[in-house]
Amino acid sequence: MAKRLEDRVAVVFGAGSIGPGWGNGKACAVAYARNGAKVACVDVNKTAASETADIIAQEGGTACALACDVTKGTDVAKAIGVIASKFKRIDILHNNVGHARIGGPVELSEEEWSREIDLNLKGVFLATKHVLPLMLAERKGVVTNISSVAGARYVGYDYASYYASKGGVNQLTVGLALQYAKAGIRVNAIMPGLMDTPLIYQQISGAYGSTEEMVAKRHAATPMGRMGTAWDVAHAAVFLASDEAQYITGVCLPVDGGLTARCV
Repeated sequence: MAKRLEDRVAVVFGAGSIGPGWGNGKACAVAYARNGAKVACVDVNKTAASETADIIAQEGGTACALACDVTKGTDVAKAIGVIASKFKRIDILHNNVGHARIGGPVELSEEEWSREIDLNLKGVFLATKHVLPLMLAERKGVVTNISSVAGARYVGYDYASYYASKGGVNQLTVGLALQYAKAGIRVNAIMPGLMDTPLIYQQISGAYGSTEEMVAKRHAATPMGRMGTAWDVAHAAVFLASDEAQYITGVCLPVDGGLTARCV
């Protein structure tokens, strides 16, 4: 049985994990490889990117690791140049870099606000800017942006910059999908809900009395009674990148256990 992404080249920005376990980017990179893609694992932390690439290599796949700060255009352009030189083309661009900082307009400094917008939104713009010309030359390609249900609704945390930036990712996704539809390029977003990944223990746990309280409350807040995992996001990403989704573009897909379907 042929693999769904056989011989395709995928670039995953944010392919490392912020802590032990499986973050969304790490799982998606490995899932792409398991489905036949050659994967460029890109992360600001080269060690984390290399860990993901090593997992792929140990499973018999093809991967490379690069360090890149997605908020810097020169870094992104250089990384894409290296990848294009190595693999000759890019079929799948996966934008996973994201960060959540608790705080509203009063609590956040101007610098913190700008940093969050840069990480969550500008990084998507820069990666897409430098990959699109390669896809346009081939008249095909898939861009998948990892957004959040926070881009579409309030999820219980006071993190204004996250809501703003992820809402921006959603609408950027829709705009790019329509702009490039006739060029054979599909652009979609995945909106994870309350997920159990290393990121929440680094960035959200401080909003609770304890880690145990955070986990219990996040499980309880999801209609299915449990948080999702990075693999739930990875399976959706593989589908969206595959030919099975060839008529799907401009979609912001909730992967959230029913969270956005619930009115309260």
